[in-house]
Amino acid sequence: MAVKIRLRRMGQKKAPYYRIIVADSRSPRDGRCIEEIGTYDPNTDPSTYSIDEEKAKKWLNNGAIPTEVVGKLFKLAGIEK
Repeated sequence: MAVKIRLRRMGQKKAPYYRIIVADSRSPRDGRCIEEIGTYDPNTDPSTYSIDEEKAKKWLNNGAIPTEVVGKLFKLAGIEK
């Protein structure tokens, strides 16, 4: 089972708000997730995000692969493998 760390879209039309989740790569974007590890709001200036570092590091060490956007957020937060 391939596990990915990716974004789940929330919010209204034209006002997206994202949750950073850990999910099976085969599940749909807004489908079932294993665990929520943070949030991301691109609507504010500058964009705001909050990530639980302990959970993120645990999943990265277990082999979860972050998507491109989540990888950039992890770099901003100072989280590396």
